[in-house]
Amino acid sequence: MIENDRGNNAPFSVETVLTHQGRVPDDQFGFVNTPVYRGSTVLFKTLDDLEAQRQRFLYGRAGNPTTESVEAVITELEGAYRTRLVPSGLAAVTVALLGCLKAGDDVLLTDSAYEPTRAFADGFLQQMGVTARYYDPRIGAGLADLMRPNTRAVLAESPGSLTFEVQDIPALAKVAHAGGARLIVDNSWASPLYHQPLKLGADIVVHAATKMFVGHSDAFAGTISTTEESWRGVESARRLLGFFTSGDEAFLVARGLRTLAIRMKEHQARALDIASWLEQQPEVTSVLHPALPSHPDHALFKRDFTGSGSLFAFVLAPAPRASVAAFVDKLQLFSMGYSWGGYESLCLPVVLGKNRTVRPWSAPGNLFRVHIGLEGVDDLKADLGAAMERYARAR
Repeated sequence: MIENDRGNNAPFSVETVLTHQGRVPDDQFGFVNTPVYRGSTVLFKTLDDLEAQRQRFLYGRAGNPTTESVEAVITELEGAYRTRLVPSGLAAVTVALLGCLKAGDDVLLTDSAYEPTRAFADGFLQQMGVTARYYDPRIGAGLADLMRPNTRAVLAESPGSLTFEVQDIPALAKVAHAGGARLIVDNSWASPLYHQPLKLGADIVVHAATKMFVGHSDAFAGTISTTEESWRGVESARRLLGFFTSGDEAFLVARGLRTLAIRMKEHQARALDIASWLEQQPEVTSVLHPALPSHPDHALFKRDFTGSGSLFAFVLAPAPRASVAAFVDKLQLFSMGYSWGGYESLCLPVVLGKNRTVRPWSAPGNLFRVHIGLEGVDDLKADLGAAMERYARAR
């Protein structure tokens, strides 16, 4: 926690937290950044120390000052009890789920969940004797009809990272808690700057830190932040599985966090500008961005979010695969890639099939997901405009 010596209890701004939290230059010989700690073995001076296990760090797998610096920032931003840094966003999801579930339990997952999350639920969880079921992301309080006596976790992702449905987190939390279940929320899209699920009733928040936290497309990481009641199960699962993030990766997360507030503002502004522009293009049949008034969940977004992310989707009028190829193959500034959150813009054609089981995707046309980077907005519009012309000609 940053010490507040201003004589009042007013919290520091997000920008100040991101700049100062997790750094203790006095402990690092005055260097402004917490350095990269690389190490497995931690030495004890006496047998008493070894037996008492009283040192701050006991073994490298349990963490080091570099990983702790990241965890301190995220804990503050999320308003959490504690946070753990893990090797990837998928690891954050799997550890969070395993911290809540055991053989014989039931879990409900949003139908818009990250595809690797579905693979984990349908594969590993089923093999360990956990029943995995899916719910309509717009179900809200209707989730109560799906709860079973052995439902112990609900996994939400708001908005979904392909079709961008916004979920009613307070309603889901109320239902989950009434049934004795924990609510886990993937908050990677908005980040804790623009959405704070723990304050809305969630028990656990996960992030693909690879995305917005790192911000440079050069490191993998995930974070898990919890309430005090949920901490023990999550930390036990992480420790027993041996999930640990190296000092090198943690340093890259810390570097990205220092500029997160500035980057999020720029990503948000550019994405909204381009999303609004796309709504006016003749080839575009719909734009899936929760911050647009045209989005079906816009009212819910306005209630629970204070800003929006860089990622959204749009649908082009029906056309054959040749048109899709003409659109993406000759893009100059947008590139095709599965991740997002970096400084570079990405465009990914999406085909929704087995990863939608409760509410199959039925909108006619071709779906494209875009991450808006930090290039000039007019340059990005020109790139997309030329692509839409190629798309129409190839039809």
